Amino acid sequence: MAKPTPVATAEEAAAMRRRLRRLVAAVAAGSADAEAFDEAAGALAALRDAELGPRKEHRAGAGGGRKASPEATVPEQFLCPISSEIMRDPVVLASGQTYDRRFIQEWLNAGNRTCPQTQQVLSNTILIPNHLVRSMISQWCTGNEVTLPPVENQEDDLLTNNERKTFSKLFDRIAASSNLSDQREAIKDLRLLTKCNSSLRAAIGEKPESISQMISVLSNPELEHNEEAVEDMVTTILNLSIHEGNKKIIGDDLLAIPFLIRALQSGTMEARSNAAAAIFSLSALNSNKEKIGELGAMRPLVDLLEHGSMIAKKDAASAIFNLCMLHENKSRATKSGVIDVTLKAISDDSLVDESLAILALLSSDHETVEEIGETGGVASMLRIIKEDQCKRNKENAAAVLFSICMYDRRKLREVAEDEKLNGSLASLAQNGTSRARRKASGILDKLKRTMHHTHYSC
Repeated sequence: MAKPTPVATAEEAAAMRRRLRRLVAAVAAGSADAEAFDEAAGALAALRDAELGPRKEHRAGAGGGRKASPEATVPEQFLCPISSEIMRDPVVLASGQTYDRRFIQEWLNAGNRTCPQTQQVLSNTILIPNHLVRSMISQWCTGNEVTLPPVENQEDDLLTNNERKTFSKLFDRIAASSNLSDQREAIKDLRLLTKCNSSLRAAIGEKPESISQMISVLSNPELEHNEEAVEDMVTTILNLSIHEGNKKIIGDDLLAIPFLIRALQSGTMEARSNAAAAIFSLSALNSNKEKIGELGAMRPLVDLLEHGSMIAKKDAASAIFNLCMLHENKSRATKSGVIDVTLKAISDDSLVDESLAILALLSSDHETVEEIGETGGVASMLRIIKEDQCKRNKENAAAVLFSICMYDRRKLREVAEDEKLNGSLASLAQNGTSRARRKASGILDKLKRTMHHTHYSC
């Protein structure tokens, strides 16, 4: 009898989903290489198998009008968990799971507020396009002569006249009303509508100046210091930023990013968390990464990473990671204290995955690596390699340790002593991910060369 497939723990599943989000962010920013695509594909399959068990093989010829070669087996990660068909319009739910838009929208429209796979209660019903998976599916279909039907009802479909009227009425109430109570209610209504109605988010594209005009309303002292109104406006901008066509519009607006940064600094915890999430969303565009960094978002993001609620910390970590894909923002993050904050988080076993991902991304910078080495980074990375059960965490720790060893030969002795006692790097060089094996082997080679040179020098 076949053994039952083990189900992942909640922590392991959460770690896998966070890993996927980071990879999606890299692809969306245009900074991913082929290995990142492969890692994402493997991570998707691993998460699916770990939580639900392996599925039977599916042939591309099954389902709505597809044509394929008889040998084309559809990769599991390309299949919608609800329909078991190739996803035409993959989207990410608040739980981190990916579904075909049509089927998950039907699930939500039926009144369900849980994730079909994990049964997790959803914090929101926003569906975020999964461009990574869509790109991978497109490449696979092209290579296997699979033709998918066109996607219907996409997010960028034309607005209906009723939706235009709804937006115009709300906008007029926000921008032109002399009644503060009515303005506050209109801001809240817009927040709720942009959360639930994906096509309404496209209204900003037809009237981009409305962003500044809405934010200007909060310059009224009675609204500026109204925490609820600020929180609602921040969340509205977050909702609008999810629409791909709005990212540039919001980024180009002179008031939007400064407003989000002010909310990061002095808003309620929910406002700060949503401001960080909005910055993460906007930073999918490289042009926005640059503006956000130049306007001073990094320091309040690092502060939120250190002192925020758990949800806020995760939003801040995602934003910092995305922003640091731009080289200029790496030094800004380092100067803002991100090294101390992430190393402390790792030491406290809090946000380990996110902190390691940030440190691995920053480890290409010489000055940053020196600071990591001087603030206890070697011991932290060695502990992760030795004790952590997540392969991705071991990989990131090895990448950081590799950079430390390449830049600072003084740390080699500490690494050599630990390796003599535990053999963690040798084990990782045999059993880690492909990148982890390369990094671990590189460190071991460096140790051997250094010991050889020292021996002959003596």
